[in-house]
Amino acid sequence: MKARTAAILSLAFALGACSKDVPKLDIPFASWDKNYQSKMDLAQVEYKYPISTVELGKVTPEYLATLDQEQLDQLYARLTAGPIPDGAFDGRILLPRGGSGKFRLSEIVGGFTGLGLHLKGLVLEDVGEALWRGKVFYRQEGVLRNRIEDLGVLKKMGLVQGDPKKMDFNGKQTWLLFPAKLYCGQSLLDARRESIIIDYFFTDEIPGYQENPDYLAGRRGLRVRDEIRMIRPGLYLGRAYLDKGFALNFTLYNKDMDDQGRDAFVKTGQVQEDCWPGTQARKVLAAAGG
Repeated sequence: MKARTAAILSLAFALGACSKDVPKLDIPFASWDKNYQSKMDLAQVEYKYPISTVELGKVTPEYLATLDQEQLDQLYARLTAGPIPDGAFDGRILLPRGGSGKFRLSEIVGGFTGLGLHLKGLVLEDVGEALWRGKVFYRQEGVLRNRIEDLGVLKKMGLVQGDPKKMDFNGKQTWLLFPAKLYCGQSLLDARRESIIIDYFFTDEIPGYQENPDYLAGRRGLRVRDEIRMIRPGLYLGRAYLDKGFALNFTLYNKDMDDQGRDAFVKTGQVQEDCWPGTQARKVLAAAGG
């Protein structure tokens, strides 16, 4: 009974059920219909619907979970990459409101030889909740690793052989697995400006690579490619792709960075840009300017 209750609460949380923790924000969105042609061009969305830094300063993962996928896309397109992060971030898989519910990993990766059988019936969010706790950025090395605290799910599927080596993280031993290369590059959603790319394709070239289970994310596995843009310092909105096919959204959050940088960002709208911000000037309504 306890496990069932926890699962229900987790699902409601992931789907953005009503909660007193969800802030009420005044972020504008362009209207759209079910027909794809009804969706406004992202450049026009940014021009006609600028977002104030005051509202960006209030955004939380809980608020983002109340949005439709189109709204998440429109929000992402009005962001810039900001600085390439450095350090540890807490991660959360983000399901859009109005979506089809839980994604079955086997349906997403059915075309990947050898993996569809292993992943049959597996639910992507269950894997994320059991495995993934966030990401650790090594800015100077141009590398990222994922924080993994439980390998039980992968071991049960026979996708982990032996015991992967642990690494030091915040004074304790934990698994920092699935390394990726970190760089600026073209967004697969919005090519007008660059995003921060987290590229797992050549993960086996990164020092510390462990064949099992790290191969799962690489070119012989799921061919994962993430991209992120900054909502405000310390909070990033991400998009995950499997073999260039969009899979899901996620958030990355570092409370210390948020506490240190939020007020200055809300006041001025200025932030370090490590990636190309594009030729279309981003319209930001900063608090200092009203």
